[in-house]
Amino acid sequence: MRNSTLLLAPELFASEGGIPRILQSYLRALSELSGPDRRISLLALNDTMLDSRDLRRCDPASRVHDWRMCSRSKYHFVRAALSMSRHCDRIVCGHVAQLPVALLAKVFNPDLSYYLVAHGIEVWRRFTLAEKLALRGAHRILCVSDFTRREMAKHVSLQPEKYAVLYNALESEPSRDPVPPPSSPPVILTIARLSAAERYKGVDHLIQAMPAIRAARPDVVLKVVGRGDDLGRMQTLVRKLELGRSVELMGYVDDKRLRQELSACTLFALPSEKEGFGLVYLEAMNAGRPCLAARAGGAPEVISADSGLLVDYGDVNGIAERCLAALNLTWDPEAIRAHAARFSYSQFRERLGSLLNG
Repeated sequence: MRNSTLLLAPELFASEGGIPRILQSYLRALSELSGPDRRISLLALNDTMLDSRDLRRCDPASRVHDWRMCSRSKYHFVRAALSMSRHCDRIVCGHVAQLPVALLAKVFNPDLSYYLVAHGIEVWRRFTLAEKLALRGAHRILCVSDFTRREMAKHVSLQPEKYAVLYNALESEPSRDPVPPPSSPPVILTIARLSAAERYKGVDHLIQAMPAIRAARPDVVLKVVGRGDDLGRMQTLVRKLELGRSVELMGYVDDKRLRQELSACTLFALPSEKEGFGLVYLEAMNAGRPCLAARAGGAPEVISADSGLLVDYGDVNGIAERCLAALNLTWDPEAIRAHAARFSYSQFRERLGSLLNG
């Protein structure tokens, strides 16, 4: 069956991370874009099993006819990829580490075209020889932001037309529910994986900014949603700064609670240095809430003047000042939502279709 697309994913449902969620949107879009003569295959490296409910949610057109989960076995992943790709004319790679597998598959199936989804930090670096060869053989590279496109171009010489910017999208169409009034007392909300490897998220900078914020607005509370091996350091920092109950480390919360927290907060803040795009900003804007982000990575492409403020990465005093400015401004929730609507799922799907068929 040559009219078939194979989606390669590092993981799809094994974690709540940004890349799995984005690739779920790709799977859904590929399913919806496929006509009656095209079917979808799915291969995930880290997942151990596939819940039929998850598949139905991401495969509304019932185009996925073959799926395999490799339980972190790279050997089984490569073997399955080569087997499944023999019957495909297209591979979409969800991570650059899997791109050499697609190049190898093309050796055995010369008619195969393959694409890469370039998310952010994983491609802002020098590439191995195998990765460079695979990148040069790719039909197109789908970059989640223009910043990611520019960073990739610094490290590998490719024809400019190979790159295309395809912004990530809200998982559903923009919300039309009434926007509730912001919380009182004011709440600054941040959501991030609290990992030592991801300290660039800037959560500690937000905590360090809280004494200055509280000096001007004593009633402000910072809520931190997330878990990871850096939680202990965050707890120590809160104690050292004597912030007490003004910082609430909430740990993991489920999707329903997360939506509630986004709707209830006054300001969403994630002053991260290395966001390739920043899907969580869209989610906050979809709830009608303004955002604070660092003037770094792809975030400036997501946040506009009517939906949030930017600050230099690592500038703790600047973070305090901008948070206070955001709390004191009168924001138009509908204007914020209108900006988020520019990144709708339907627009994402339409552009993906044109890039795959162009």
